[in-house]
Amino acid sequence: MERQARGGGPTAIGAFSAETVEDRATSAGEPAQAVSLRRRLGKADLRAVPEVRRQLRELLRQWGRPGRSEIAELLTSELVTNALVHTDHDAVLTATVGPRGLRVEVRDFVARRPRLRVPNADDGTHGRGLVLVQSLADAWGVRAHGVGKAVWFELDAGAA
Repeated sequence: MERQARGGGPTAIGAFSAETVEDRATSAGEPAQAVSLRRRLGKADLRAVPEVRRQLRELLRQWGRPGRSEIAELLTSELVTNALVHTDHDAVLTATVGPRGLRVEVRDFVARRPRLRVPNADDGTHGRGLVLVQSLADAWGVRAHGVGKAVWFELDAGAA
């Protein structure tokens, strides 16, 4: 198992998390009282990005971590935008808040894995999404599905 974490870890994409924030809460003896948001995103529907941010903001009000909520919105926007721009398919967003933190996953139906690349100053605003995720998330990665992949990140409640 390879995990990506802020401040270190491998730069290659392909991490797999066998343990979610809810699993850690349950194994620590805490009740796993998770709330979640699940939304199907239409093919190339970039209007979904601000809608997802609003829905995530509503979900995160219960979390009580305003600074982390802003980061969560930014990173979620990046993952949703990547899925809608770089694939020609629908995607599915799942965000789960539990006692130990937040996990956001965007699943698409294309097996091609995203590439972490150093942004080029001449590239305008392109190429920075995964660099932001790598820099700001407590953990993140990509895991294969039968059809496609899921790109995910976690923000731990205790890290705020």
